[in-house]
Amino acid sequence: MVSALRKHLRELAEPDRARFLQGYFKTAEPFLGIRVPVLRKLARQYRSLPTTDVTALLRSRVHEERLLALMILVGAFAKAEPLRRAAIYRVYMKHRRYINNWDLVDSSAPGIVGAHLMTKGRQTLDVLARSMNVWDRRIAIIATHHFIKHGEYRDTVRVASMLLEDEHDLIHKAAGWMLRELGKRDAATLHGFLDAHAGHMPRTMLRYAIERLPLTVQRRYRDRAADEKALHQ
Repeated sequence: MVSALRKHLRELAEPDRARFLQGYFKTAEPFLGIRVPVLRKLARQYRSLPTTDVTALLRSRVHEERLLALMILVGAFAKAEPLRRAAIYRVYMKHRRYINNWDLVDSSAPGIVGAHLMTKGRQTLDVLARSMNVWDRRIAIIATHHFIKHGEYRDTVRVASMLLEDEHDLIHKAAGWMLRELGKRDAATLHGFLDAHAGHMPRTMLRYAIERLPLTVQRRYRDRAADEKALHQ
């Protein structure tokens, strides 16, 4: 079945868009140029694809094949019973080296890692947040989006705190984004984090985190960051 799916994907390829995406994602890996809504439709169409075939797609060099595999796994996880969910989670964690771009992480970490850990200990997030691999660290913070949607914020705060000194811009963006999402639901928790850390947060993380706050409040936190930076120059 996986060979038929691969053939189907190539029939849907858009070469011009593929070239654009390769430049946009700044990677040498091959793209087919298939749009995300089309992949979502395929994920529903092939939702009964055997796990062995899904993992074969996940190991592919082709970006859209990996993204489609993750969409299928997320959909399967949402409908599965507990033992099957645990198995999907193990497949995901075992194949993390193939989840190596921000769209792959963002489309899968909340629905698999976050959802699995919802009723488990959260130590795995700390391990991922300390990883030398940037995509592991992004999984750690983006997975907490699932908790945020369920009114739990402590893990986002903890992981974001662990990532304050991260040097990678993609981590700054991800942590700031999750803090912003947290703030939509619990402004007090966001303000508590910012009051403690705004002075030494990476600029991009701070910008993303305060994006939805009133302009006067944004200015206050930016000024605090500028003052802290000036103090240490």
